This record gives sequence, structure tokens and C-alpha cells, in this order.
Amino acid sequence: MSEKYKFRDPEGIYFVTTTAVGWVDLFTRKELKDVIINSLRHCQKEKGLVMHAWCLMPSHLHMIVSTRLVPLPDIMRDFKKFTAKELVKTIQTINESRRGWMLDLFSEVGDHLKRVSNYKVWQDGNHPVLLYSQEFIDQKRNYIHNNPVVDGTVDTPEDYCYSSARDYYTKKKGYLEVELI
Repeated sequence: MSEKYKFRDPEGIYFVTTTAVGWVDLFTRKELKDVIINSLRHCQKEKGLVMHAWCLMPSHLHMIVSTRLVPLPDIMRDFKKFTAKELVKTIQTINESRRGWMLDLFSEVGDHLKRVSNYKVWQDGNHPVLLYSQEFIDQKRNYIHNNPVVDGTVDTPEDYCYSSARDYYTKKKGYLEVELI
């Protein structure tokens, strides 16, 4: 693993990205998005995860986060481990037209790793970047919120409900508690 991208400051605010293996458009069904939202809520309530900004795209999740309790590396490890299992279970139970293809891919990737027993859903790492200035925070937050606009999913950031843009640009609350910065 790269020495460059690590959670070094336990009190720091970090920009992190977690991505589905193969950049699979995994989060196209509401049920799969709900797995992520519910798990993040759990991490906020039980592990002290502080969400400053976030955006769930079809193949990846961007966040600006800090913590009040459990160290960020532990939160991210547990989040990815739990959601990988829940996502596979959900794929197996919902009406997902790509079920066989996705599970085959996740299984094939997992087969090549000793530490994976069945399926590998997430790419390794989170690419944590310490945000050391307000300018850097603003840059990353704008990047996160504009992701669905650049992707052509919505016209304005606040139109995308799977992000914190609503919390920043409107009086509407999003799906997660957000501590504005």
C-alpha cells in the first residue's frame, strides 16, 4: 500500500474516495444506495463519523470526513467490510438484471486474493487526502458536489439527492447529517 495516502492526523479532516472494483456502476438501484446510506448513518451514530460533505455516484463514494470517536481507518475498514457483504446479499435478493455479471466479477476478483473469502466489492484503499486549509476544503467540496453535474446526471448540484449539496445550497436536509465547514 502507498505510504503517500494514509490517515496520519487523527484529528484531521480528510477527503476520501471508495470505489467499486472495476468501476462497476453498482449504485443504480435504490436498494443498493440505501445500504450505503444506512451504513453511513450507523457509522455516524455508533462510531463518531463526522460527515462534512459527500456524494454517492454510480461507481464510487466521495466524502469529506473527520471523527469524534473511532479512528477513521477503522471506520473505513468496517464500513467497506460490512457494506460489501450487505451489497452482495442485496444484489442476490432484489430484481437486478446485472446480478450474475456483477457477482461473477466480484467473485473473480476475490478469488485472486487470500484475504477475501467470497466476493470483493470495493477496490483497496480510500485515497485519504488531509485537507489542511479552507481553500483546499472548498476545492474538494465543490468537486464532490459538482460530480453529478459533470456526469450529466443533474443540472445543478442541489438537484442530486445522494449528496450533501442540498445541505450547503438549500434549506433542505439531505439523507445524512452533515456538519458544514
